[in-house]
Amino acid sequence: MAQATSLPEPLTADDFLPFDRQQAKIGQLLFYDKILSGNRNIACSTCHHPEFGTSDGLSLGIGEGGVGLGPTRTAGTGDDRIKKRIPRNAPGLWNLGAKDLRVFFHDGRLSVAETFENGFNSPAEEWLPEGFNSILATQAIFPLVAQFEMAGNPKENEIAGAIHDRIDAAWPILAKRVRVIPEYGEMFVEAFDHINSPDQVTITEIANALAAFMALEWTSYDSPFDAYLSGEKEALTEAQKRGFLLFYGKANCAACHSGKLMSDQRFHALGLPPFGPGRTRRFDPMVRDVGRMGESDQLEDSYRFRTPMLRNVALTAPYGHNGAYRR
Repeated sequence: MAQATSLPEPLTADDFLPFDRQQAKIGQLLFYDKILSGNRNIACSTCHHPEFGTSDGLSLGIGEGGVGLGPTRTAGTGDDRIKKRIPRNAPGLWNLGAKDLRVFFHDGRLSVAETFENGFNSPAEEWLPEGFNSILATQAIFPLVAQFEMAGNPKENEIAGAIHDRIDAAWPILAKRVRVIPEYGEMFVEAFDHINSPDQVTITEIANALAAFMALEWTSYDSPFDAYLSGEKEALTEAQKRGFLLFYGKANCAACHSGKLMSDQRFHALGLPPFGPGRTRRFDPMVRDVGRMGESDQLEDSYRFRTPMLRNVALTAPYGHNGAYRR
């Protein structure tokens, strides 16, 4: 049976950026360290935990101020109960070190571009620091300064306070937190050629270390699917082969989930039902998540969201930008 969409080439190690393993060791420690949050009560791993497929098992994440881990995490109780959940589903972290990735976040608010002459179109605009080793490293700094993800509420800590001055005001404070710890300082000096003393460590080196860890830890290209694409016809079961033919044939899934990364990195409106407030624009008269339009301000982008990659998708339920689908 002929496929309606041409099959991708197998994904290989050559499709990924090179990262330094010594830097990744620092990134691993920081990924699980709460020091990068405003109130020092949440880590990157809280919402992107390997036990839950590098996500959190929740429809909408419970970030700063929550209690517990994974699907059992709660918003707290009484006066300590958080006021607002993270407005969108926490995506998985598989294959984010791929060379071809050009856009991040459900609404694409971070992309490779020369909009601000720094290589990226990002929420930091012209105030984005320089020297990132990848778009993945650039992405890593934004949850740190997001109020309901890791920064905390105004007046609670110096990070949240600095953000309300300007987005880039908080990153030097976080960098100092890290580099004044002797063990971290020594590791950065050893891992980065241009760092001769801990006082030179900035948010850029921290982000590059985080990217090195995430990219090396969660690279996946050795699945039965990859083997099948490489010519091993017995790599898939008969049921999987039928699904394969549907995916690349009559069902036309590959029209959007295309290429080696199983995403066209574009934006589509699928008519997903509203679930929670979503990322509502401050000036919007109604509670709604308009998706890509919130970034582009183009009416044709209304309710469009980025096509997710599908590697290890069985591990990352619930699905959709709003986590509306459990299976």
